[in-house]
Formats: sequence, C-alpha cells, structure tokens
Amino acid sequence: MNAEERQHQIVALARRLGEVDVAKLAAELSVSAETIRRDLRLLEKHGLLRRTHGGAYPVETAKFETDLAMRTTRGLSEKRRIAAAVAGLIGDAETIFIDEGFTPQLIAEALPADRPLTVVTASLHTAAWLSTNTPVTVLLLGGRVRGRTLATVDHWASGMLAGFVLDLAIVGANGISREAGLTTPDPAVADVKSHAVRASRRRIFAGMHTKFGVRTFCRFAEISDFESLVTDTGLPASEAHRYSRLGPQVIRV
Repeated sequence: MNAEERQHQIVALARRLGEVDVAKLAAELSVSAETIRRDLRLLEKHGLLRRTHGGAYPVETAKFETDLAMRTTRGLSEKRRIAAAVAGLIGDAETIFIDEGFTPQLIAEALPADRPLTVVTASLHTAAWLSTNTPVTVLLLGGRVRGRTLATVDHWASGMLAGFVLDLAIVGANGISREAGLTTPDPAVADVKSHAVRASRRRIFAGMHTKFGVRTFCRFAEISDFESLVTDTGLPASEAHRYSRLGPQVIRV
C-alpha cells in the first residue's frame, strides 16, 4: 500500500468511525506511528481531518457530512454543557427556532418547562421529543426529509419560516470562521438556516470548539448576526476574544 492509498484509507476509517487513533492505525496499516502522524499532518493540511492528541477526526466538507448517529458519540459531556448554557440564555423568548442536529436536540431537552413556549424546528427527533415529553407547542417545518440528519429542507421549510416572526433562533453550523462566517455543506440546509436567522430578532450559535476555524461550502450567516456564540473550553480564550471582536459574546463552558 502506497502513501496515497494509506491516506485514503485513513480518511475512510475516520468518516466511518468518527475518529481514529494513531496507535491503532499504525498496527492496522503495518507502519510506524510516526508515519501515521505524518499522514495526519498532511490530511489536516488538505482540510480532510483535524488532529487531536493521539488521533484525528474528520472535517465536514461539501462532499462529506457526519450523520446524526456519529454526532451522538463525540463530545457528549461538552455538548450537554453547551445545551445547558444556551437554555439559560433564552430570557423572555416565547417563540424559538431550534436547528437540526444533536446539540440542538440536547438544547430542546434543556428548555424550561414552567412557562409557555412555541418551538419551530426542522428536526423530526426534536419535534417528537418535545411533543412527547413537554407542554411546549411544536411547529415542525414541512419539506423533504434528509436521511442523514432526519430534518426537513427545501422551499416548503423555507417558505414556512419566511412567514414567521421569531423571538430567538438557536443555530448550529458545520463550520464557523472569522473570514467565512457560518457555513454548512448542503445548499438546501443553508437556505433553511438563513431563513431562520432572518426571521429571528435574536440569534445564538451553539457548537463544539471543533467547528471553529472550519469552512464548508455554503455560507448562511455572518458572525455579527449573533448575540452569543456558545462553545466548550476547547476553544482557546485568545481565539474566543478574536471572535468576540466581531460582535457576539463568546461563552466557553
């Protein structure tokens, strides 16, 4: 197996498993750990993986997006802290858009249940959980259901959002960078997110530190559109300060 074939296999494994380990890759591919580290550095340079201590995880691109099942296996404790922090920021909002994805699901579960709320969402999982377990009024956006995230998209969803005036949008992204703003690989998803941003008077971004510095295919919002960016402490304080200079409060939990 040459280097190109080995690197292709590393990316495929990372996308299938959600992350890869240097020692395990070295044993499986019959090369040294240093060879694997060189491969990971190169793959990170090409924007396919992002290295961690002892391994790497896949970066989402226009051609690759993690599915909902994979998202439930990574950073669960950090995502729960983010969800709790976001739920504490809703203030007097009564009508709330909650985005697709696993972290938004956790945010929905953390919403207060002691006052009337109306939640608008494209996520089938979030709509089902809220309808079954809380007194929240749920409006599920119509449209084509994406199998990867079990969320609705296309003009039906965007058209419904265009008719709403919402107090708050809680939005995720596949990538967020100071240069490119908030991005996602799929144009149909970007359209729904952009309509949610426009329909809301307040916006909060919620996402892991691994989303920062990443750019994918479709931009749907600017960082200055948001009052708060809520992430985990994996984002360095110095980098959080750089984002805060663009307008939003950056909260690391």
